[in-house]
Order: sequence, then C-alpha cells, then structure tokens
Amino acid sequence: MAGDVGSIPELDQKKYDADEQVKIICLGDSAVGKSKLMERFLMDEYRPQQLSTYALTLYKHTAAVGNKTIAVDFWDTAGQERFQSMHPSYYHKAHACIMVFDVQRKITYKNLANWYKELRDYRPEIPCCVVANKIDADLKVTQRSFNFGKKQGLPFYFVSAADGTNVVKMFREMIKRAVDYKQNPSDFMDEVMQELENFDLEKKEINSETDEDGLKAESPELA
Repeated sequence: MAGDVGSIPELDQKKYDADEQVKIICLGDSAVGKSKLMERFLMDEYRPQQLSTYALTLYKHTAAVGNKTIAVDFWDTAGQERFQSMHPSYYHKAHACIMVFDVQRKITYKNLANWYKELRDYRPEIPCCVVANKIDADLKVTQRSFNFGKKQGLPFYFVSAADGTNVVKMFREMIKRAVDYKQNPSDFMDEVMQELENFDLEKKEINSETDEDGLKAESPELA
C-alpha cells in the first residue's frame, strides 16, 4: 500500500477502540466480487470512500446489534490484492474478516490458504468466514464440498452478489461476530501494536525535550 494509511485523518484507527466502532476487512484475489458483495449488501446506503492512492476503499454502514447502534467500516483492497500481500495497517485493529473466492475460478479457492495464513500472522484470533461467490452462474456448485473452511473451523456461505443470495445473512452474522469479538477480545496483536505506538510517541517526546534543552543551553539569553 503506497504511503502509511495511519497518517490519513479519515483513517485514524484509534476510533476503532470505541465500543460502537467496528472494522471488518475483506480478503481474496482480484475480481472475486468483494466490492460487488458490499454494494449489494449496502444498496441504498452505499457510500464508498475511494482512497486510490492508498489502494483502499471504505464502505460505511450503521447496524443495530442488540440494543446498540454500531458504526461498521468495511475495508476493501481496491486492487492491492494483486500483490498477494497486504500492508500491516490493513489488518490493524480489525474485528472480523470476510474471505471471498469465485466458484468459477479454482485458483481463487486455492489462494485462500495464503490469505488465511497472512491474516493469522497479524490477527490470530479474529472471527473469519469463507464466502463462495457467483453461485448464480452455476447452482450445481452448491452441491460440491469446499473443505478449506471446514478444516479451519470457519463458517461457510454460498452467495451471489448478482442476485443477492445469502448476502444480507452473511454480512449480518459477521457484524454480530465482530461485535462479540470486540467485547471479548483474545488477540494479543493489538496490545503489541499499541505498545509500539506508545514507545514511538515516548521517543518523539524525549527527542523533542532534548532539542529544547539544546536550544536553551545554546541561547541562555532566551531564558
């Protein structure tokens, strides 16, 4: 990802520490239909925020979970997945992941293993699901067994962004799982990242104090 997304004001990820803010990321090869799935789910409230310089598209959604109103940010790769690897900040503070493949292209299913490995390197514990998209092209594929999700113990959904099959169901369930995870996190990666951020801030403060001391020492008449 070109640049550091953490430095963009609208991408200040500290907001995801708030109880009512949730971040859900999407993974998968190019052209498997990740964006189309989000557009189908959001429909009338579809408001993508294209940050092309940073190879990222944000989709904003408001959901009712229990008696709470939750602001959900869906992060989409916007082409970065062509490089078969995502910037670490894409994973930072994510509360759930939706992994998508195209039932008509076997390679996109095979590549799930790579995406899943990278996800777990950064987010070992967040809930994740496997989504088989484009079933409208051939409904017979729903009779086939795709074992990757089962092996990893992940929920599996047959969906169609084109006709809407299972799309709302999948997104609603993943939003609920993201909120549940946020209330009972078991990931240590966020703590590590937070410690690193705090360490950087402390270093900057010490450096700035040293600079000020140097100024005072050189210019006693300013005192």
